[in-house]
Amino acid sequence: MRPSLWLVFLYIFFLSGCGGRVANGDEFSMLVAGPLATRAGDAFDCSHPLPADSRQYFEDLHSRGVTHFKVPLSWLRLLPTGLASQPQEAVVRCYHQLLTQLLDVGLQPLVALHGSKVPDVLRARYGGWESRELGDLFQQYAEFAFLEFGALARTWLTLSDLDGVRPADAALATQNILRLNKNIYQLYHQRFSDEGRQLSIGLSTHDEATLAQIRSSESMDFLSVNIQYSCASALDFEKELRSLQSSPDLSILLYKITAKGCSDSQHLLGNFVQALNNHDLKIMGADVVNMLGVSEIQNIRQGDEISEYTESAVDENSYQAILDTFASQTTSERDAFLNESFPANFQWATSSESFKVEGGWLEGGKGETIWDRFSHENKAIDNGTADLACDSYNKVDYDVYLLRGLHVNTYQFSISWARIFPSGQPDSKSEKGVLYYNKLINTLIDSGIQPVVTLYHWDLPQALQDIGGWTNPSIVEAFKQYADFCFSTFGDRVKTWNTFSSPWVVSHAGYGTGEHAPGVKDYVVASYQVTHNMLKSHAEAWHVYNDKHRKTQEGKVGIALNSDWAEPKNSSKPEDVAAADRYLQFMLGCFAHPIFVDGDYPATLKNQIEQKREECPDSEPARLPVFTSAESQRIRGTADFFGLNHYTSRLVSNHVGGCTPGPKGVGNLQAEFDPSWPSTDSKWIASVPWGLRRLLNYISTEYLKTTKVPVYITGNGMPTQSNRDTNDPQRVEYLKSYINEGLKAIKDGVNVQRFTVQSLMDGFEGKQGYSQSFGLHLVNFQDPDRPRTPKQSAYYFSHIIKQHGFKPDERVVFSGPKMRITPRSAPLPPSEVPSKSKVVWEKFSPQSYFQRHIYHYGTFPQGFTWGVSSSAYQIEGGWNADGKGPSTWDTFTHKPGNVVDNANGNVACDSYHRLEEDLYMLRALGSKSYRFSLSWSRIFPDGRRSSLNQKGVDYYNKLIDGLQRYNISAIVTLYHWDLPQALQDIGGWESEGMIDIFNDFCDFCFATFGDRVKFWITFHQPQTIAWSGYGLGSFPPKVKNPGTAPYIVAHNLIKAHAKAYHTYDDNYRKSQGGLISIALNADWFEPKDHKVIREVRAADRALQFQLGWFAHPIFKNGDYPDAMKWQVGNKSEIQRLSESRLPSFTEEEKSFIRGTADMFCVNHYTTKIASHATLRLKPTSYESDKDLSEDEEGDSPATAIDGQRAAAWGLRRLLNWIKEEYGNPEIYITENGVATDSKTTWDDSTRVFFYKTYIDEALKAHDLDGVKVKGYMATSLMDSFEWLHGYQVGFGLHHVDFNNPSRPRTPKYSAHYYYQVMKNNGFPMPEDEKPFYGRFRKDFIWSTATAAYQIEGGWRADGKGLSIWDTFAHTPLRVFSDDNGDVACDSYHKVAEDVAILKQLKVTHYRFSISWPRVLPDGTRGHINEAGLNYYHRLVDALLAANIQPHVTLYHWDLPQALQDIKGWENDTIIEKFKDYADLMFERLGQKVKYWITINEPYNIANVGHGYGAAAPGISFRPGTLPYIVGHNLLKAHAEAWHLYNDKYRAEQKGMISITINSDWSEPRNPYKQEDIDAARRVVQFYIGWFAHPVFNGDYSDTMKTIIRERSLAAGLEKSRLPEFTPEEVKRINGTYDYFGFNHYTTVLAFPVDYKGLQHYDADRSAGTVVDRTWLDTGSGWLKISPFGFRKILNFIKEEYGNPPIIITENGVSERGQVDLNDSQRSYYYEKYLNQVLKAYLLDGVDVRGYTAWSLMDNLEWATGFSERFGLFYVNHSDPNLTRVPKASVSTYSTIINCNGFPDPASGPHECLNPDSESTTKPTAPTTRPVSTSGTTKPTAPTTKPGNTPDASTTANTPATPASPTTPTTTLTTPNAGLASLSGVTVQLQLLLLAVLLLLWT
Repeated sequence: MRPSLWLVFLYIFFLSGCGGRVANGDEFSMLVAGPLATRAGDAFDCSHPLPADSRQYFEDLHSRGVTHFKVPLSWLRLLPTGLASQPQEAVVRCYHQLLTQLLDVGLQPLVALHGSKVPDVLRARYGGWESRELGDLFQQYAEFAFLEFGALARTWLTLSDLDGVRPADAALATQNILRLNKNIYQLYHQRFSDEGRQLSIGLSTHDEATLAQIRSSESMDFLSVNIQYSCASALDFEKELRSLQSSPDLSILLYKITAKGCSDSQHLLGNFVQALNNHDLKIMGADVVNMLGVSEIQNIRQGDEISEYTESAVDENSYQAILDTFASQTTSERDAFLNESFPANFQWATSSESFKVEGGWLEGGKGETIWDRFSHENKAIDNGTADLACDSYNKVDYDVYLLRGLHVNTYQFSISWARIFPSGQPDSKSEKGVLYYNKLINTLIDSGIQPVVTLYHWDLPQALQDIGGWTNPSIVEAFKQYADFCFSTFGDRVKTWNTFSSPWVVSHAGYGTGEHAPGVKDYVVASYQVTHNMLKSHAEAWHVYNDKHRKTQEGKVGIALNSDWAEPKNSSKPEDVAAADRYLQFMLGCFAHPIFVDGDYPATLKNQIEQKREECPDSEPARLPVFTSAESQRIRGTADFFGLNHYTSRLVSNHVGGCTPGPKGVGNLQAEFDPSWPSTDSKWIASVPWGLRRLLNYISTEYLKTTKVPVYITGNGMPTQSNRDTNDPQRVEYLKSYINEGLKAIKDGVNVQRFTVQSLMDGFEGKQGYSQSFGLHLVNFQDPDRPRTPKQSAYYFSHIIKQHGFKPDERVVFSGPKMRITPRSAPLPPSEVPSKSKVVWEKFSPQSYFQRHIYHYGTFPQGFTWGVSSSAYQIEGGWNADGKGPSTWDTFTHKPGNVVDNANGNVACDSYHRLEEDLYMLRALGSKSYRFSLSWSRIFPDGRRSSLNQKGVDYYNKLIDGLQRYNISAIVTLYHWDLPQALQDIGGWESEGMIDIFNDFCDFCFATFGDRVKFWITFHQPQTIAWSGYGLGSFPPKVKNPGTAPYIVAHNLIKAHAKAYHTYDDNYRKSQGGLISIALNADWFEPKDHKVIREVRAADRALQFQLGWFAHPIFKNGDYPDAMKWQVGNKSEIQRLSESRLPSFTEEEKSFIRGTADMFCVNHYTTKIASHATLRLKPTSYESDKDLSEDEEGDSPATAIDGQRAAAWGLRRLLNWIKEEYGNPEIYITENGVATDSKTTWDDSTRVFFYKTYIDEALKAHDLDGVKVKGYMATSLMDSFEWLHGYQVGFGLHHVDFNNPSRPRTPKYSAHYYYQVMKNNGFPMPEDEKPFYGRFRKDFIWSTATAAYQIEGGWRADGKGLSIWDTFAHTPLRVFSDDNGDVACDSYHKVAEDVAILKQLKVTHYRFSISWPRVLPDGTRGHINEAGLNYYHRLVDALLAANIQPHVTLYHWDLPQALQDIKGWENDTIIEKFKDYADLMFERLGQKVKYWITINEPYNIANVGHGYGAAAPGISFRPGTLPYIVGHNLLKAHAEAWHLYNDKYRAEQKGMISITINSDWSEPRNPYKQEDIDAARRVVQFYIGWFAHPVFNGDYSDTMKTIIRERSLAAGLEKSRLPEFTPEEVKRINGTYDYFGFNHYTTVLAFPVDYKGLQHYDADRSAGTVVDRTWLDTGSGWLKISPFGFRKILNFIKEEYGNPPIIITENGVSERGQVDLNDSQRSYYYEKYLNQVLKAYLLDGVDVRGYTAWSLMDNLEWATGFSERFGLFYVNHSDPNLTRVPKASVSTYSTIINCNGFPDPASGPHECLNPDSESTTKPTAPTTRPVSTSGTTKPTAPTTKPGNTPDASTTANTPATPASPTTPTTTLTTPNAGLASLSGVTVQLQLLLLAVLLLLWT
């Protein structure tokens, strides 16, 4: 039976009721087909026009009995942004056409709003179905769809397949969907009340719970189900249907039927009918197409996007057909420009390639590539390499910034195979490589840019090339595995894949000519073999995606083929035509023909090669491999799109090639350029735009006639010579012409859907190195920061994207949303003197440094206004362009001497002519708003309406429209200081007539721009206008009348503001819905002494004179503050004036002024210290009226402008003062920023620190103080004319090169930082700052520490010898305040007191050092001081009696002076002397001491003591050699002591011995900069690595050895200044540890410093360091609180040194100044740092065994004396008894010890938090290794690893504890294993746990 008859039969069956009752009679019986589908199986989504023969298809369906047709709408295509206000109109029209066409042929549309899966773009922004925000968005979409298409369709589904919803929280998602469905159901029936309309939701038969919920909710008119039908079990099918039929009134639509086990369609249909032959079932319709199968109706699918792939031969020669098509064109017709737009949803892209831009060639374990090898062999021009390239590996944010600026919607980049799989094989996977690409992909999606990924762009792992590379058939499987990994890892977000880019270049230049890597020259065999293997690799990758990933990921895989267009040199010569055809077949056809036609090479290619082989029997010209039939079948059709890389065209002629290998020789052809074609900087590329159109038509005809896939132009661009010029008109013209030819091809009917410009930025261009530039952005390769600057071509391309082609931009006026107006409160009373706002000083001034500066994490509320600012005169330039009149600033700057360097704003940033460039920056920055000012004299050249300049109005209209287009709110300042000079000539602001003139200007602006501007500012900083312009005369109009003019001007400004406000309020607010205010400037003023009321009054007065002058009349009572009236009035009277110099307002004026602001706008930059002063009476002056002095806040960092110190904490106080003073208004910070000097270009870390601190203070004010902070504007968008400073300083987030006529703008580091702040809406707490709960291992060591010289005193007691620190401290000017350790803490006489406070602290161990000269006064065993030894015996015995284990340091810096007299550590004889000293200590104390440290902090001994000379012995005159010699001997001395203990004492004493190494952690100052990253690594290697590398890895690190050797030789030395170990010494030192003793305090930020030829340690490490301003200061200048670094350096030790057991032997913080026993900062420090240790232990598997707090008590802190205090206990050195007094931190630390970590507060109060509870941790003796007589035998491995022991568990809400890595080193104790070791667990609980384990096992 024919399919059509079966359909008719089924239709009759339903109508007759034989198959069950039909819903509501015959009217709604439905036989459903559809939807339209692409070849890949995707539903037609109107991304391109409706197929031409769709109507024929629909008519055929209708003739076969089909009644309804499925139309799934594309949410994403219709509303790409998700917003119903921004539909794609072309897509809307397309769906209208589709629905209308269905109705015309008699088919009813069955419309589904959506499938189920949330589009990735919307998911990234709003989340999944569990998000209510997404649900609200979908409901708006539904309303939109009903409005647009409701009249054309009567049956709807909200979601067609609820079964597809499987998020992590499916229950919540389903609940939200059902709620949403109900809302939409009600909405639908409210909108359409006519009968016969129906709506439902698509379910699967197994969604029983969902079905029940829906039935009860009454939110569907019928039941739409997706059902599976098995021919083997028709009865089950009937049962399933019956189970659905629980409601007698609910009919069933079988929306989708999937058949299983049916031999043919007739058998299926018969069984199906039988199953439905039940009168109890109410079936309203069924999916007949899916039931019968696609093949049943395939023969009628013949539209462009409907037809399936069928192989067919090309009827005629495609090349000749194209030639014929264009043969009649004249040159003018060919080159005629097409001013039209591209289709809706056309994709705009740019590209990059991994090896050209990434750099980071050894980062993250990346493997070497063939291009690394190629460039390192100096085969590129100028010996260029890709080692750093554009540094994109570190600059993801920088690159995506450029993409946002371009406004592309797609970014094509390649993955470096060797970065993912360094060896090319999966077993070498690099997690850091994966992390990089994940970050790039996620950042793109966050910015609304779709990633397009190329799997292979020429950079093969060298390891694969070493075994033949692409000539080796095994590479096919390797590539398949690599592709599979990429699909699996990134395919959830990447929806378009290129397997290869320009594979012909690989085979031709890489393996043929050898011009590219890998440099193989074999055009006979290798080149063709490479082509063969790449084709097979491509096919395998496509199949692995198709078979394994396509269904879930729904992406596309294709290939990007490169090709020139070949034009016959003489089209009248058939032989030239044939040669041109061969050219294309050899270049393009060798890849395209197998993939897109028949799975084999083109016949032309095969025949030509065969012919040549016959012609050349003696010299084989080419060997073309042959595909098997299976291979051809495997290759054919393996592309979902045709990617084309095209750059140029050639004139091709026939030429006998003889037996020469290669395309020219084998192909018998010659290719050349026409001399008239414009050339480029490449000999391979000429500009021939019209060739693109012809090539696209050729591709469409030759390859896509039957295989209907779209064409993506995946690469098009041209090179220019590398220079630093951003003006690239040739590239602009090239892109303009080529893109236009692409548009023509689309009009020809070629299905081109994407245009990709190569490339995003300049890069490493292979063999050409950096001599050629393809980029839209200039990269400065001379600068290690690799700054990126847009070229003119970037702006041009973004302009094309904005216009969507070339159709002239029609102005579209967007009406912005109306602003919410906060009702104004009743008038506020006038301020008192001092104001009640003095509570701000009372609250904040007593704050400690810690309270003032501690960082606050949090975010601003949704809707917070983020933006940037500028002003007209500073940026616009065009000072006299297009009729603009002169302003007072024009006049002022044109007079020499007024501005530094006589700078002016004639051109400035040239924004008047560079609007697109400014919009680019704003887009890239992601700014939500842009504050700019209007140039009054550009709109009204003489200041009055009669002089209206339309071109000025047009400029601002374009700017505002451009902002609206990109959803950037305009914040417009009406007056920013640039008064029309014509108005100044009639008195300016001293004239009251200005009030009406200004109001008329405002009225015009409101009327002209107010439909789009919703935020107005009347005046910018009127205090500056009044005082600087009319008082000081430093600003224009340069009036110097400080006693009266400022007050008159301010009076007029206030009244002018009020009038403008009322004009807006009365005439425009209702229709426009905007807000209006005034922007006031305010410093914060801190009283010199907040405890002195006169000083508080002075600070309050300073604020009232600066801010209150304008704010008080506007926000309070319409009048000036009493403080001003009082001061100026009294001064005026004393000056014998008849009235106050401060004018008065009438009552009417006060009423008119009061409340004339909708919000409070404040500009703030700095904080000053105010103190009372009685200032002079004459001459009269606003400044002296204040009677106060202002000083800089000296503790804060200076900036490039004197008097503007960066004191961020003042902003919080200012905001609180405004809140208190003005009734808690809504506040917008309309300016805040910092100046840097002109030498600071793009690496502006100081600006980053500024924003990081200032914005955080605003956040504190909002979050902690309840200040209504609503917005923040960063100053400024770009460097500009900075008033009196000209161009000497810059405030910009973007650097502007004012020496370049093009004024190129380059984003600074701060731009990327500020983008992240805006994106995050503040500062969400980073993961590494979040508290973590859990416990350390059961036997964790808790300790505190001291050192002999710092605490013992008794410097000459009982025969003690002199130490180098005795000598150093008794030398003048060596120790602060001439302090010394003669008495110190007198611990030599206070053993009992020290042990008592140790017990109070609850430590299990105590680390102290032995004074070498106390036991051996001359440093040798020639004289042993028994009295000194007895002190240590007493101390050890007392500790053990208190159950505290001693941890003894043999050497903590106090060398016997007698040994220093013979050169101390410089003399290698000290090694043996140290060994003898150690021997004595082991012998005398070793039975009682089980933990030993040989040497404490050898770095400080070597470098600080013998390099800087800042510590004993104070040597600094040989900094280039002596530190390394001393360090060398220290290492050897340590090794000898370790071996002595190991060989002689370990077996009996069973102790542990190691060395303690100290180090900061180092981060890059600029994390985006490879140079800073490298500097940070050097800092760490030269610090911790100097001593750790020899001990733990053997010998110094390669970093140190290489750098010091190279610098030494460069300085003319014969050998390295770093001594070398002999092989025996290396062996002797390597492994001399039982644990890693580690001291850590802080972190630094590193950057490179070139010390030129200087020879010293700092020059060798070639790095400088700074700190982040948000890190809390301490009592030590070098120590900043930075806990995160602790975890990082512990992980560094784990990775670098094989995860040894670590005992943290020092960690603590200092204070100085006034003593405060409530040392909250120290408690904070210990909590934060120890929590990082816990994370390292439990989360990272770092084998941390113990922690030691430095220090037990305040002591002599070396060269800083007693000024710095690290102690947990305070020692009063003015008290002869030196009493030890506990600080608050004692409780903090003892509690952590008692809890053995951090109990989770969510679990309720833990008993360990009870101060009376005892510590559960007891000291235990170490388990030692077997006695070894030689070598460095390691102790036995622990039986239980940290993190796996029961006491090392976290609470329930913390991440699971990872198993710790195995370690080759000792364990300090052997924890009990098994269930029996569970502390506190009852037998019953143990049995219960055992039962659970058994249950899990079974």
